[in-house]
Amino acid sequence: MDLERSFKILLLSRVFRSIGIISVTLSIPLYLAAIKISVINIGLIFAGIMLFMIFQTLLFGIIGDRYGYKKEMLFAEFITATAVLILALTSNIYLIILAMLIGGIGGGGAGGMRGAFSPGSSAYIANNFPEQKERIRKYGLLNTVGSITAVLGGLLMAMHGYINNYFSSVAAYRIIFLIAGIFLIFSLLCILALEEVKRPKKTTRFMKKASLSYTTKIILANSLGGIGMGVAIPLLPLWLSIAYHATAFQIGIIFSLSYIATAAAAYLSSLISHKYNILNIVSLARIISGFMLFFMALSPFLSIVALFYILRSISGGFGSPARSTINIKGIDIEDFGTASSVQGIATRVSQLSSGLSGYLMDYSIPLPLEVGGIFQILSGVVYKYILRNDKINE
Repeated sequence: MDLERSFKILLLSRVFRSIGIISVTLSIPLYLAAIKISVINIGLIFAGIMLFMIFQTLLFGIIGDRYGYKKEMLFAEFITATAVLILALTSNIYLIILAMLIGGIGGGGAGGMRGAFSPGSSAYIANNFPEQKERIRKYGLLNTVGSITAVLGGLLMAMHGYINNYFSSVAAYRIIFLIAGIFLIFSLLCILALEEVKRPKKTTRFMKKASLSYTTKIILANSLGGIGMGVAIPLLPLWLSIAYHATAFQIGIIFSLSYIATAAAAYLSSLISHKYNILNIVSLARIISGFMLFFMALSPFLSIVALFYILRSISGGFGSPARSTINIKGIDIEDFGTASSVQGIATRVSQLSSGLSGYLMDYSIPLPLEVGGIFQILSGVVYKYILRNDKINE
């Protein structure tokens, strides 16, 4: 069994997935606005997506622990690819909302690369590579590759203006969805070629006591951050459009630059994070990210907003490998999938705050980012406090 080869195939899958899912996630709030859905209703739709993903994420985590993380990722990617193709082929609003629900479209916000796929890939790496330094490196490479190729997803979304020269605005978005669906099919084919280490048989219905105790701490630490993300991030492309009259091209370029920054920071982190206290890295990264959101809300010009968002992306990218490592650190090997999914569920529950985003934006345009920034800062402080006694760096 060649695990390094399988990891390279996983990276290739991430390439295709990032291009496809990012272009859809960035486009979908603007697409919904283009088909005359109000900003308040868009926020409620995103909250519904988060709610449905609670069930979906837990289901896939259970599948992963019992039948393998490769199968978990296959199921997740098949559903997402199908949902994106439905978006490309229908104009029926009920089918559009249904596709968004079952595919978790927009559930990752402007980051876009999460969803039910993420717990499976995290557990897959943790299962195949038990040594902490190697896990940090693998998580860092996965995040780096995902962020670099997400640039292409941002550029694909930015092509909307060019496509719009030949088709209507709505049709142009559907063409982008069709291209994205093809990339997700390629990702699915890559996952079929993966190999994984045979896991110990599941001995509990849910999780071992120690795994559950550690997972509870992670959930408490992540919930505040999830609330902040839910309020600020899912509707961020639409926020830029409303607050600064940014075009789809400008929004695509801003996010593409942010993905480049995220990739560089994640790669640097994968090389050096193991030398430092990774709990401090994650805590500080969250605090900085929160301040950047708050500064974005107060910025007078789009160019300054873009700068702060790129700085936020650098902070988030640098903290991501350490965060993935911490999340799995105190989990028993037979509970990797369930624990990752439960942690994901807790984040989704807290991100139901996205339902408030449209109301806050309707009341005051800067408010979603101000509220989101405050919760992100609090999350960083609580993360450090609640995990301070765990032997994170051993």
